[in-house]
Amino acid sequence: MEPTRVPPVEELRSAPKVLLHDHLDGGLRPATIVDLAAEAGHELPTNDADELAVWFAESADSGSLVRYLETFEHTVGVMQSADALTRVARECAEDLAADGVVYAEIRYAPELHVQGGLTLTEVVAAVQEGFDQGIEASGGRIVVRQLLTAMRQAAPSLEIAELAIAARDRGVAGFDIAGPEAGYPPTRFLDAFDYVRQENGHATCHAGEAFGLPSIWEAVQWCGADRLGHGVRIIDDIHVKEAAGDGAPVRAELGLLASYIRDKRIPLEMCPSSNVQTGAAESIATHPIGLLTDLRFRVTVNTDNRLMSRTSMTEEFRLLCEAFGWGLDKVEWLTVNAMKSAFLPYDERYRLIMETIKPWYAERR
Repeated sequence: MEPTRVPPVEELRSAPKVLLHDHLDGGLRPATIVDLAAEAGHELPTNDADELAVWFAESADSGSLVRYLETFEHTVGVMQSADALTRVARECAEDLAADGVVYAEIRYAPELHVQGGLTLTEVVAAVQEGFDQGIEASGGRIVVRQLLTAMRQAAPSLEIAELAIAARDRGVAGFDIAGPEAGYPPTRFLDAFDYVRQENGHATCHAGEAFGLPSIWEAVQWCGADRLGHGVRIIDDIHVKEAAGDGAPVRAELGLLASYIRDKRIPLEMCPSSNVQTGAAESIATHPIGLLTDLRFRVTVNTDNRLMSRTSMTEEFRLLCEAFGWGLDKVEWLTVNAMKSAFLPYDERYRLIMETIKPWYAERR
């Protein structure tokens, strides 16, 4: 059998891609942080943009949770005004469009951006203004929607869920919870998830990254999450009997939870580089995304925090293609997975798949 051709970087960059798990406060341009910090009087580790980029990456790679969390103190710290939020959102849309992303859902916690006096509603409006500007600047090559995140360790999860529903006609696609999994199980936020579901809304949930199967089980079976943020620990419910090789499929025994998630096509928002940084995976080459793809789970590829991981969708696919010998056919499959899983009306998802994504790959077969 002829080996699969690993796509070159430029081909991966031009390929239409779909991003479902990306944090607004984890994707700022270093030069923008320097500018906004000067305006806000916020002290940074360094005011040199290049040095700051290295500091963010090294802190995220340090293995120290304290240093990792410190990086967000600086990004969130400079995102406390409407103008700052609009600029960050605009540049986010521009950067993603330049990387070939045609659809993106960008998440952030509105409650973290009110220290400068903004209301939660004003935060959402400022971010949407930025996305609208970025979409226009890109010539409409990208569609961007917001996901509103409630922090596990804070109180107002129901308030954020209500905000997500109230703003769903103004660019908000759904609701999310994030923050420390240990000690803050998804069931603590049942009222928020119930509200979103009863209002016919969409919800994803950070689960199965720092904590194991119970977190995933609660997110799916109690909270009714439509998607799982990360979900890498589902691997704990899979026993491999025979690895794939020489054209033979992998043989594995799935536990009840893993079977349910695969059978129900519950999307996994996997973030390989970030998972390696946080210790959820040992390396890209051993990341569960390889096995889960072989087993045909609804796997999607994402960036999580582009600044901290010094990554992009192009870079994530490059790393995966090189590690697993994937070609454009696998990139297409993963991209269609993500588009099918988007919190976007069916006709819009179908149109992007049939008019933008599939034609590009068909031309290269």
